[in-house]
Amino acid sequence: MARKSQVYGAIAILIFTMAVVTVALPASPQGTAANSTQSAKRIPAFHSAPPAKPLGATLDPKQFNDVSTQNAYAMAAKVKNVLYQQPCFCGCDANDGHHSLYDCFATDHGASCDTCRMEGIFAYEQTRKGQSPAQIRRAIINDEWKKVDLSQYATLKDLR
Repeated sequence: MARKSQVYGAIAILIFTMAVVTVALPASPQGTAANSTQSAKRIPAFHSAPPAKPLGATLDPKQFNDVSTQNAYAMAAKVKNVLYQQPCFCGCDANDGHHSLYDCFATDHGASCDTCRMEGIFAYEQTRKGQSPAQIRRAIINDEWKKVDLSQYATLKDLR
């Protein structure tokens, strides 16, 4: 009888120890080996809410010679509060101190960056379709802006 109690006691201690170790160890990654070696996508800087104060103007589109840049800056002017809530995946947050996509169009940075122009046009077009800034941000993070064809904006658009 004493022997049986010792065996049950040892089993209980073993189960308790395994439970503690299981809880204490971090969970292993799920999925395939390929998934576990991929690093998480870095989300650039953005504001999660609309600006508290009115934003300054974006640059005047007429100061640029390239028509697709003129279109991008004209569109940006119409949705600057939306751009304020969007990340920019060109790296300008790390390289230029930008805090959102809006900063790309408040400066001349967007004029020399296809990523900025494509994301800005995407944000404008999605806003016109009734998408919220949060919905647009999710789509930008999911790389949907890459579907924008800048050649479609090579003629001046009437944005009234």
